[in-house]
Amino acid sequence: MQPGTSPPGPVTQARPVLDVTGVRKSFSGVHALNDVSFALAPGEVHALVGENGAGKSTLIKVMTGVYRPDAGEVRFNGQRTDFTSPLEAQSAGISTIYQEINLVPLMSVARNLFLNREPRRAGLIDSARMKREARSILREFGIDVNVSRPLRSFGLGAQQMVAIARAVQIDARVVIMDEPTSSLEAREVDTLFGVIRRLKERGIAIVYVSHRLDELYTICDRATIMRDGRVVHVAPIAQLDRTKLIALMLGRDVSQVQREGATAFKAEHEADGPPVLRARGLTRRHQLHDVSLEVRPGEVTGLGGLLGAGRSETAKAISGSLAVDAGTVEVDGKPLATHSTARAIKAGVVMLPEDRKSEGIIASLSVRENIVLAALPRISRFGLVSRAKQDEIVDFFVERLGIKASSPEQKVSELSGGNQQKVMLARWLCLQPKVLLLDEPTRGIDVGAKAEVQSVIDDLAKDGLGVLLISSELDELLEGSDRVVVLKDGRVVDTLDGDDVNEAALMNALAVETEDGDPSSVGTKGHADG
Repeated sequence: MQPGTSPPGPVTQARPVLDVTGVRKSFSGVHALNDVSFALAPGEVHALVGENGAGKSTLIKVMTGVYRPDAGEVRFNGQRTDFTSPLEAQSAGISTIYQEINLVPLMSVARNLFLNREPRRAGLIDSARMKREARSILREFGIDVNVSRPLRSFGLGAQQMVAIARAVQIDARVVIMDEPTSSLEAREVDTLFGVIRRLKERGIAIVYVSHRLDELYTICDRATIMRDGRVVHVAPIAQLDRTKLIALMLGRDVSQVQREGATAFKAEHEADGPPVLRARGLTRRHQLHDVSLEVRPGEVTGLGGLLGAGRSETAKAISGSLAVDAGTVEVDGKPLATHSTARAIKAGVVMLPEDRKSEGIIASLSVRENIVLAALPRISRFGLVSRAKQDEIVDFFVERLGIKASSPEQKVSELSGGNQQKVMLARWLCLQPKVLLLDEPTRGIDVGAKAEVQSVIDDLAKDGLGVLLISSELDELLEGSDRVVVLKDGRVVDTLDGDDVNEAALMNALAVETEDGDPSSVGTKGHADG
């Protein structure tokens, strides 16, 4: 057990409610699952662990009818199943919460909660009852919002809690949670864990996928560890110390992991010359208040803050995707005359967004098409695009970033989250930018892929690129940044530099009182979501 955690409750030895045996699944000749077996007991919280690309997401999709296995079987409640869609699996009693929020942004919060099961009166949707029940349900999750407003008008954290609330309200025997806390702040994580414990008491089984190891030791009973499409270990979580768990995930010796863990990653860059990026007085009503910052070539500037601090809004304002009421942005001393994404890109400012599904990758396109998308105007001649130039660009970045795909023609939707993130990064690096804005670049990816992305960011800064880094994980923010600009309630409250880039100084900055006198409440170590 990890210090400070309480042991999960006992798991019954009853017949598995969900039982996968000998499942195989291949894409373009590459084995995503190879003879995989997995058993889930009633009332059990079972961790599904592995690097990105290990096969976790594919296994979930096989269990829920997104994919049909090439071999093997899935049994639910003792009966062999052959689900043809997630809706069919949901109707049978398997509810899934995806990392990328899978709801309808334009619909209201209430409609999303009750989608396809709306309360009716005289054959018509009873809107008053639906809103009343939606408010009651969300209060259990500590959410107090206007349920009549569109879901997209709220932040990712609130949207994720709505998705979780919807999933657990459905009469399910199994709830699958794929990175459910990736957009949540500490208070919301605690609320979620309370919900999980109540589900467990009711005998509902939970498959829990998370790259945050502390969560696994807090809430899970057993762990199934996957690597390269195979199950490599199954054991009670209490019998796996952290080092052994990571070693099994990565396929390394425990001693090697211990040696690597003893040497913490710390960015060391030499900023050269005047700032490549200057943002001055960025202001947007109710979101940003006179935000100013600078980024120099060869420097990683961190942007820290708690939920709602304005971190993503600041990055979007700089990139031109969020209109501001006042303020200026300069690149290499030249102001951006028009506040627009196209102008920012042309000036050399590009952004990797937090939500890679809705704002980043184009799932229906191939790896090659996703990478060269932004570069097409530059490599075309008289409206024709050279395939040779495309291949040259794609081959270079696939090798440099270590993108794992069967071929450049593989659909990007079939890649792991970490590799999708690298594809997005390659798309913008094609343009040889001056400034790279990174909003949660390691969100929802495992410890191995996270280290690879951190290494890429480090190398880019050493090559002279200016980087603005947003991260919800304090360790990542502090270790990867040369300076940290701290935001609270849309205002800059401190800038940490040199030896002041440490956890104590950041916590003190986060606890500063705002103009209205309310102190900030600081989240748990390593988790300050925004």
